[in-house]
Amino acid sequence: MKNSFQLLILIILAVFFPLVGQAAGASLYFSPASGSFFVGSTFNVSIFANTNGEDINAVEVNLKFDPAKLQIASPTAGKSFIEIWVAQPAYSNAQGIMSFIGGIPSPGINTSAGLISTVTFRVVAPGETSVVFLDSCKVLRNDPDGTDILTSKGRGVYNLLVPPPEGPAVFSLTHSDANKWYKNNNPTFSWEKEEGVADFSYSFNRESGDVPDNVAEGDYSSVSYGDVEDGIWYFHVKAEKAGVWGGTSHFVVQIDSSAPAVFEPVVDPAAKTAVKQPIVSFITTDALSGIDHYEFKYIDITKDKKEKTSGFFIEVATPHRLPTLEEGRYLVIIRAYDKAGNWQEGTVKIEIFPEGFSLNKKGIRYKCIFIYWWIPILLLIIIIIMLIYLLSRRYRRLKTEEKKQREVKMRLENSNKKWPAGSITDKDI
Repeated sequence: MKNSFQLLILIILAVFFPLVGQAAGASLYFSPASGSFFVGSTFNVSIFANTNGEDINAVEVNLKFDPAKLQIASPTAGKSFIEIWVAQPAYSNAQGIMSFIGGIPSPGINTSAGLISTVTFRVVAPGETSVVFLDSCKVLRNDPDGTDILTSKGRGVYNLLVPPPEGPAVFSLTHSDANKWYKNNNPTFSWEKEEGVADFSYSFNRESGDVPDNVAEGDYSSVSYGDVEDGIWYFHVKAEKAGVWGGTSHFVVQIDSSAPAVFEPVVDPAAKTAVKQPIVSFITTDALSGIDHYEFKYIDITKDKKEKTSGFFIEVATPHRLPTLEEGRYLVIIRAYDKAGNWQEGTVKIEIFPEGFSLNKKGIRYKCIFIYWWIPILLLIIIIIMLIYLLSRRYRRLKTEEKKQREVKMRLENSNKKWPAGSITDKDI
């Protein structure tokens, strides 16, 4: 009984304690990891490291954020445990990225909440957005190999809001949702008029916190703008009552009247193939609102056949496998829609050959036989060289025969000159 109990203890020690001794790995996280902030305001996000009992001597942090909603106002603020900046903090508000690399002299640092840096963001547009760590982030253990022990990365999710009205309540019949992109570039704004209000002053620009001047625009409560450029715009209005100008209300509109970038679908295994269900891949970008979805349709354009289509456009994701197609030629149409409803169309022609035969950029395949394009090209070159050689031989032979004929003719002519006609008679013989 005693031996059995000791064996049980040994098994528990062998199984449990190695697991307890294993390091959980380091982690990176944001503080705050969530929150609500108003357009035009700034807020700080601190980046912390938890080494989980390990000594570390270097960190590499790479962040990604949505530049359409956030901009970095200051890349570093406050304190940091970093003592040596290997690469100074760098950021791009155009690409929405930030990175820095720092180190700590040996023996490094062991911390559960080590402040790496604090970044100041400015809110430029409403909506929900995230700040994330990229996969290239590293936390290096203080050992000769500089082992990367980063195993966990947090994320920050923030709700960005339009400031509450301090003046008249504003609304838009054309661009009612401040979080939505519109392709209509002729916005109209209206606002409430309280009793006793004599005048209003308003402005329309790209400045989120702008305050209109104290010059009255009149007592009417609506205004329209035409042919507004793409981008994020803000309408600001305030009211004058009893000779005193009140607070300003702000209303944001997001306009995107431009189509996504031009693109061309790609067919796998090839645009000319014997595969009955080829795969079409496609991707494009949109400068402002971003890509919302793709739609697909195909048309049978085989010669001497009545044109037929797959019906209506259907929403698809890339890559998309086509339905089973018969032998013939088809036009595949992909439409890319942005979040404002603009679309760009990309097309590709597909030809379905009999089973076992296909063409691609590298060559021709027939069942299990593959012939690279350079082989028939080389054969063609050889044939052309042989034809040139044969023709040149034929030409030289003709020239030789002509030369012989000229020599015979010349001998005959010389012979006639030596023995003129009538110089030899029967009497001479």
